[in-house]
Amino acid sequence: MYWSSIGVYALLTFVASIVLNVAYQFLFRMLNKTRPPLVFHWIPFLGSTIRYGIDPYAFFFSCREKYGDIFTFILLGRPTTVYLGTQGNEFILNGKLKDVNAEEVYSPLTTPVFGSDVVYDCPNSKLIEQKKFIKYGLTQSALQSHVPLIEKEVLDYLDTSPNFRGTSGEVDISAAMAEITIFTAGSALQGQEVRSKLTTEFAALYHDLDKGFSPINFMLPWAPLPHNKKRDAAHARMRAIYEDIINERRCAGDGVSREQTSDMIGNLMSCTYKNGQSIPDKEIAHIMITLLMAGQHSSSSISSWIMLRLASQPAMVEDLYQEQIALKRTGPNDNLAPLQYKDFDRLPLLQNVIKETLRLHSSIHSLMRKVKNPLPVPGTPYVIPTSHVLLAAPGVTAVSEQYFPNSMAWDPRRWETQEPEQEEKDDIVDYGYGVVSKGTSSPYLPFGAGRHRCIGEKFAYLNLAVIVATLVRHMRFYNLEGKTGVPDTDYSSLFSGPLKPTRIRWERRALKSV
Repeated sequence: MYWSSIGVYALLTFVASIVLNVAYQFLFRMLNKTRPPLVFHWIPFLGSTIRYGIDPYAFFFSCREKYGDIFTFILLGRPTTVYLGTQGNEFILNGKLKDVNAEEVYSPLTTPVFGSDVVYDCPNSKLIEQKKFIKYGLTQSALQSHVPLIEKEVLDYLDTSPNFRGTSGEVDISAAMAEITIFTAGSALQGQEVRSKLTTEFAALYHDLDKGFSPINFMLPWAPLPHNKKRDAAHARMRAIYEDIINERRCAGDGVSREQTSDMIGNLMSCTYKNGQSIPDKEIAHIMITLLMAGQHSSSSISSWIMLRLASQPAMVEDLYQEQIALKRTGPNDNLAPLQYKDFDRLPLLQNVIKETLRLHSSIHSLMRKVKNPLPVPGTPYVIPTSHVLLAAPGVTAVSEQYFPNSMAWDPRRWETQEPEQEEKDDIVDYGYGVVSKGTSSPYLPFGAGRHRCIGEKFAYLNLAVIVATLVRHMRFYNLEGKTGVPDTDYSSLFSGPLKPTRIRWERRALKSV
């Protein structure tokens, strides 16, 4: 009797909360004219979380049709205001530091993974200095030196991986690209000592650390969940690996090789902040962890999508191969010569394949900022209060018919006639780590925009170009028998990628590069 009464009361309380929530929404719409329309939802706190989580873009487009470009939805109890379109991107991503804040949104999620005192766990002024330090490895001369390293990693993988044993077969391309991209990012951005440690233990650590990006950790990063315990243990071990490398170099003194002093760890060990402080070893380790995680995530997802798209259109694989043949750069026995940095300006179809895949398959669908001061929205009666989070979705404009006719079709050749992006003089800005474009006027923003635009954009394009060019030189790719198109998108992780299974067929070419 006692427990049945509790059940009745609980049910009545639940029903009452729904009734009050619905009543509040109707009153809100009638009485509050300075707030964006609120997306209708039945259950308080949960709000539209499930609809948004299942398919963010379907949710955005559905809400846009009903409410317009600006609307608010409840995401796990948090009022989240979405502003779609290029004007929304400008309003949110180029917001002033005093008005919008990325650290408060992302720090609970990223700090346990990357570590303290870096990225979103430090003042923006310090992050700007850290970005300036990292740009050492992203200069043109550095990018030129990365090309042979990346190509070698791909060739070694094709020669040694069980995934490509024999002359033909099937492969889980997402798993293969995850391995290839961690090797290429490790070799190019991390240095030989770290690359030598990318073995079974390091792969397991990376996997456990990566689980820290689970969407639930936006709300419960401290929860004693199994994946969080593994995340914390993996971070501690990975930090120790980097600190051991740093300590060994300090002990070696003048015995450190030229390669070691000129790689990213060596660069960070020689850098100082504006206040004269050297970067603490702990922070060097955390920056290196950040580089590894950030450098691998987007490349892994996008390279998987590229290969899936190519497998669905084998003729495009042959066109990419013939584009390289047309360079007329050969080595002994008329084989294709090793790739060089200068080659990629002469491979427009390859560049367009990457751009088109990024347009349709950006790995981050939502960019959020915490409102710090009441924000009037120009041209509207709305004022966004400090209790809200702002959400920009640049991927929405990337699939808009207004900018990209037949927008849902994967068509790399559209970029042959696509109007070039015009960057106005006023759109060029230096946030403290070098001149960049604000970029928000463009409907195509695969790497974000504004002060938090990804500084690894050039490396990502180069990494993808070398990987895909090398694979196409040696392989042909096809969908499995009876399969058409590509998989749907899996939004269950913070970084969206193709929904498994992602198996395709491959065949080796007779021609080999030298």
